[in-house]
Amino acid sequence: MSLKTAVAAPFRQRGTDRMGESEFVVALSLDRDWFSPDQAKTLVDVAEGEGFVTRDGDDLVVGFDPGTVDIPDGFVPSEDVLQSRSTFERLLEAVVSTGIEKRTAVGEINALQSEIGVTVETAAVLYARREGIEVADLAADVREEL
Repeated sequence: MSLKTAVAAPFRQRGTDRMGESEFVVALSLDRDWFSPDQAKTLVDVAEGEGFVTRDGDDLVVGFDPGTVDIPDGFVPSEDVLQSRSTFERLLEAVVSTGIEKRTAVGEINALQSEIGVTVETAAVLYARREGIEVADLAADVREEL
């Protein structure tokens, strides 16, 4: 996922899991020239919403090991990483990232939703769990939204 890759890059470059928000914004906008400073600040908000970073005072703390993220040579994130995704979109991404075809997943989630009469997000959580996909953080979001 390019959002995770974009978030990981400054942390990997500095060899840390914590950095000042302003340092992060500078790394994305001036050092890498991927975004304007305002766009980099938006990326912080999106990344926080997705659970990739948390704020601790003026610092950002990455919520995963940035060393495990592959950053291909010449990688430049697209601007769609600046858009927040719905919980359903994030659940679907988690399912698809395991190799399940998107069309198959959507069809089975919709069938499950109709069968048991729950929200599409709830059906997606149940489907992911049936497939052995860990989505506890997203399940908590779904529970909170209910």
